[in-house]
Amino acid sequence: MNSEFKKNQSSFLIQAVLLTIALFGIHSYLLHHFAKDFEFFFPLWQLYTFHFIVTTALYTLINYRYNSGNKDVFNVFMIATFIKMILSIVFLLPLLVSDFENKQPDVFNFFIPYFIYLFFEVFSLTIFLQKN
Repeated sequence: MNSEFKKNQSSFLIQAVLLTIALFGIHSYLLHHFAKDFEFFFPLWQLYTFHFIVTTALYTLINYRYNSGNKDVFNVFMIATFIKMILSIVFLLPLLVSDFENKQPDVFNFFIPYFIYLFFEVFSLTIFLQKN
């Protein structure tokens, strides 16, 4: 493995773990104080595990492709982002087809972190690509 790949990957993983811990803590705190009466379909830890894994996989793929010599990673990013959207729908499918009464809070619980992770992912990739 390329040392540049390992350096970029370890830096991203540290930032992603810190982001996940901070967001999970804030989200848990807000739900505990403002949404005590809601029953959610998905536990919060499952949402953050999904977002962390998918975001890390996308960054790793692009980092690997870039450091193995393929400097044109835009198409890979677009395809991976499309796959990420499909995986999000598949993840939410049990909620969407269930008889669960109030689905809107769960959808908000999912998509607010989704967009924060998307911003983090694009920001990290932009800095990574500008650096190189």
